[in-house]
Amino acid sequence: MGLSRRQLLRFGGAGSAAVLAGAATASSGQFRVPRWSDDPFSLGVASGDPTADGVVLWTRLAPDPFAPDGFGGMPLRPVTVEYEVAHDENFRQVVTRGSAVATRELAHSVHPEVSGLDPDRWYFYRFRAGSVLSPVGRTHTAPLPGQPTARMRFAFASCQSWSSGYYTAYQHMSAEDLDLVVHLGDYIYERSWTQGRAGVVEEPQFHAEAVDLAGYRLRYAQAKAERPLQDAHAAFPWLVTMDDHEIDNNWAGDSPGLGFDIYRIPALFRRRKAAAFQAMYEHQPLRIAQLPSGPSIHLHRRYAFGDLAEITMLDTRQYRDKQACGDGNTVIDCTARLDPARTILGARQRDWLIDGFANSPARWQIVGNQVSMGQSDQDAGPVLAVGTDSWDGYVADRNAVLGAAADRDVPNLVVITGDRHQNLAGDLRRDFADPESPVVAAEFIGTSISSAGDGADTTASGRNLLAANPDLKFFNAQRGYVRVELDHTLMRNDFRVVPYIRRPGAPIHTRASFVVQEGIPGTTPVTQPDKPADPSATAGPADSGPR
Repeated sequence: MGLSRRQLLRFGGAGSAAVLAGAATASSGQFRVPRWSDDPFSLGVASGDPTADGVVLWTRLAPDPFAPDGFGGMPLRPVTVEYEVAHDENFRQVVTRGSAVATRELAHSVHPEVSGLDPDRWYFYRFRAGSVLSPVGRTHTAPLPGQPTARMRFAFASCQSWSSGYYTAYQHMSAEDLDLVVHLGDYIYERSWTQGRAGVVEEPQFHAEAVDLAGYRLRYAQAKAERPLQDAHAAFPWLVTMDDHEIDNNWAGDSPGLGFDIYRIPALFRRRKAAAFQAMYEHQPLRIAQLPSGPSIHLHRRYAFGDLAEITMLDTRQYRDKQACGDGNTVIDCTARLDPARTILGARQRDWLIDGFANSPARWQIVGNQVSMGQSDQDAGPVLAVGTDSWDGYVADRNAVLGAAADRDVPNLVVITGDRHQNLAGDLRRDFADPESPVVAAEFIGTSISSAGDGADTTASGRNLLAANPDLKFFNAQRGYVRVELDHTLMRNDFRVVPYIRRPGAPIHTRASFVVQEGIPGTTPVTQPDKPADPSATAGPADSGPR
């Protein structure tokens, strides 16, 4: 059974929520740990949303992670999970210990929020369930807000359809020198898409599209069982948000996506959203502030890194209007997308974003964004053909945000974006309808980890995009991630790509690099990126699929 009403009442409302969210222990006593038939830490460990004095830790007990019921082979009763944080990976210098309650209500996941740590410091952490120890994770606290900070390194990634290929890029990411990883959405896909893993057939429980809690839990378990992804989570703290495939392809606010099924009924779609948000919380290093309430979850938030950078994570799905003109990729003469009442952010989030421009003391303002913000004309001729799922379908919001950045003289604004399964670098203008409008920001769009298969260095559609969009400086359609390094004078973005993902073991190289100079909006290419790695080389045995 779960926690009793009497147990929860001892803590009051907030304490009860913390217990059920896996963020606190229910009492000084211990809930009995079952006798394990398999490794209860099969989905690894993670940390996220670091502050100057703390971080949230995560794990989920799941000795049978692919059990069709979505409960991971766990019993009904709650289980006490202990954790410890240390200066060293051998845990000889432990700085704090604690415990959290893993309950069936949240699939026996725990999210302890650790505080009292030193700023700008690396720590190691691990969990214990009975006599079984988890893998060791490493995390990093942020510098104090406003503290002089010389350098920051992070990577951003998105779009990891399990069925489309191996997560090789994460193995290479784990070897990078980073402070943080930012994930911009499509961490799971609600159904299998391109069958890209050579010779691999998905197990039967993954054949159906996820529409309920058990289905979404299985999709997260499928992704998190991948060793390269586990290693990347264990190596660095993460900031995560969502895009569409965490629920349904191209969903928008209260409107379901492009499929035609019973979940287009509003009440059923709200139920589907609630299940998807709960599964997301259960499988990500999110704080109790992100604990969903039915079909809503609070994901837009800010992360400060000393006086150097502030990352503002957006939510461009929950509060948007339905896509204009039928949600096409090459929509022509769509006046609805110009409607000043249409929004991709919602009024409250838009005001929060704009107010943050003026209030941040950071040198670099970085916006974590799901869908491309810059204009993306698909026709190199005189016709303007754009997709309406991106900011091109919500022109008033784009102009409001970029116009506010210009009016308030926001220094060094950079937008990082996912979704496209392509690497793109370009400039953002105050108003794309006016070619003479000033450039106010740079946008870097990162490719997918695996979605859309092996990809290609360039394509006919890519050449067309470059021809049609003078503000676009670069196109590539291979798989990988973007590595970012910044100091007080320069921000460098390296597009890191692998030549294939249909089989494991691909090498990685930097396909192109772009910089943004302090005080000069827009992008500049670096002329000599790394040389391509030998495609015959391998990434090593760790990229071997689910463990």
